[in-house]
Amino acid sequence: MHDIKFIRDNPEAFDAGLARRGMEPQAAEIIALDTSRREAESLHQTQLAERNRIAKEIGMAKAAKDEAKFAELMELRNRIGDAAGETGEQFANQIRGILEIIPNLPAPDVPEGADEKDNVEVSRWGTPRSFVFAPKEHADLGPALGLDFETGALLSGARFTFLRGQMARLQRAIGQFMIDHQTGVNGYSECSTPVLVRDEAMYGTDKLPKFAEDSFRTTDGRWLIPTSEVTLTASVMGQILDDAALPIRMTALSLCFRSEAGAAGKDTRGFIRQHQFEKCELVSVTRPEDSEAEHERMTAAAESILQALELPYRKVLLCTGDMGFGARKTYDLEVWLPGQDTYREISSCSNCGDFQARRMNTRYRPEGAKGTEFVHTLNGSGLAVGRTLVAVLENYQQADGSVEVPSALLPYMGGITSLVPA
Repeated sequence: MHDIKFIRDNPEAFDAGLARRGMEPQAAEIIALDTSRREAESLHQTQLAERNRIAKEIGMAKAAKDEAKFAELMELRNRIGDAAGETGEQFANQIRGILEIIPNLPAPDVPEGADEKDNVEVSRWGTPRSFVFAPKEHADLGPALGLDFETGALLSGARFTFLRGQMARLQRAIGQFMIDHQTGVNGYSECSTPVLVRDEAMYGTDKLPKFAEDSFRTTDGRWLIPTSEVTLTASVMGQILDDAALPIRMTALSLCFRSEAGAAGKDTRGFIRQHQFEKCELVSVTRPEDSEAEHERMTAAAESILQALELPYRKVLLCTGDMGFGARKTYDLEVWLPGQDTYREISSCSNCGDFQARRMNTRYRPEGAKGTEFVHTLNGSGLAVGRTLVAVLENYQQADGSVEVPSALLPYMGGITSLVPA
């Protein structure tokens, strides 16, 4: 959510930020509505004061048993009414309706661009393996190893997969390794969160109202979380945090659910884009002045998983046209997939500034200060388990169709050193 005071004081800067997002100017409309709201609110306060004054006179007339004066004052009070208050609330609702679907403004160092073609590569790590045979895509390699697409589709439809035996063990190993690494090495606090949440949690983390169609809703009105970013971030919703408690760093390994309504026709084959998947999520809550450094730290924490698994990847700074709705700056990590002969996204790490905090009304009180300020929130994948599984299958495949287990995962595999075709 945007700060209406900032828009009033900096209309040109606000519209310039929207222009970088490819949007038309909106400051003038918002300010006009806000002016009308403030005028209505001022009139409302005047009317309240007048009604209170008349109420006192009504009490005096009643005490004096002056029925004529009492009737006159009652008629006068009723004529004043409360239309201004209702009008002010209508303007406030209009403003809120506009602001809640306007994306976050990009940070100054975010490159301008229309789509992913304009993203900027920051760095690369690792050297893609040279194969002495033609490497297969995971969708061709996986079924013989326990990646059962047919049963998943039979049970639940498209974009669901049934994992068997050694493949299920490998996925569990990847997730367990990630959560152990993020807590033990990178200092995140482990959490186990609900996967069903109320509207308030989805709204506060900018998933509602704009992206309702991208999530699943239950018959009792709750939402299946698209990522535990929702639950971890919303865990501080409505709070005033102690300065000494910041930064708060949380992680969770959880099931995630996405309808993929906005991705119809994309990655329909294989395990890349599923309706149900696991992810190790990273969330930080920081002071405003610390969020940029925290963004770099979080991205490095996500990178450390790929490095430990010895998976080549590149780090990309997203352009203004490719960033998510709530982000002011985002790094994507793209892992090398030899079967596809390309890099594919495996993590997004975003600094949301105070955008989510304003929607959640989450503040902190700086040490020694009387007032409060909004915190900054950050979120990232550390990493997506299914996509990491895909990367392991494709990068560690052998000519005979088997897949070696990365050394970092061996302690979690119960003696299994390679996945062997059935």
